[in-house]
Amino acid sequence: MVGILVQLIVSALLLYLLQKKSLEVLGFRITKQRLQDFFLFLLLSAFFAASYFGLRYVFGNEFWVLNPDFNGSLLMEGILWNLKSVVYEELIFRGAIFYILIVRLGWKYALALSSIAFGIYHWFSYELWGQPFQMAIVFLITGLMGVVYAYSYLKTGTIYTAIALHFGWNFTRGFLFSEGAIGKGVWVVQAQEPAVTVSYAVFFLIQWMPMLSLMGVAMYLLYRKKAVLGMVSSEK
Repeated sequence: MVGILVQLIVSALLLYLLQKKSLEVLGFRITKQRLQDFFLFLLLSAFFAASYFGLRYVFGNEFWVLNPDFNGSLLMEGILWNLKSVVYEELIFRGAIFYILIVRLGWKYALALSSIAFGIYHWFSYELWGQPFQMAIVFLITGLMGVVYAYSYLKTGTIYTAIALHFGWNFTRGFLFSEGAIGKGVWVVQAQEPAVTVSYAVFFLIQWMPMLSLMGVAMYLLYRKKAVLGMVSSEK
């Protein structure tokens, strides 16, 4: 939490010194509409993240069972760990610097730069440097997700929407289904023998369709909203 506090202090200083603005430009004030958007996109993201495991169940005959060590303490650890990591990344890539870029370069350039940086960042967070094929795939997928997160900020005027999308995905896959860095969460995959082999088409469906579907549905819902921050640099 100390790291996030430092981020907020630095963000406040950057906004004041460069734009004479406060942290309010990140949309921290809670309103009814912002709460509605938060829970809508949180549930949407969690649903598509969970669909990945549903597809693995249907095509791969994989099963998940409740983690025998699951308890309230572990749940709080999972929530806090994922929330801190998501807020940390959002403050970097869709925070004060993103707002400043919107004002100074226009929203299109700001969105592109933020998304490219988000894709490159995952080369290092996933420890992929030196593996060109994996780097290209991760850059494409995380960069596109970065577009969705950044666009959500532009359309709703709050970083909360990006946090909801990001957290819903990470928490569901990483903790609810135990594929995250902190290990076992709520459900764990049951050992399976023999392993199931699927076609390339089915593998693509399982691996990428949930995320691509989330991107498409989220962008459609956001597109239908009246832009809040687009007016900041509409002339650009």
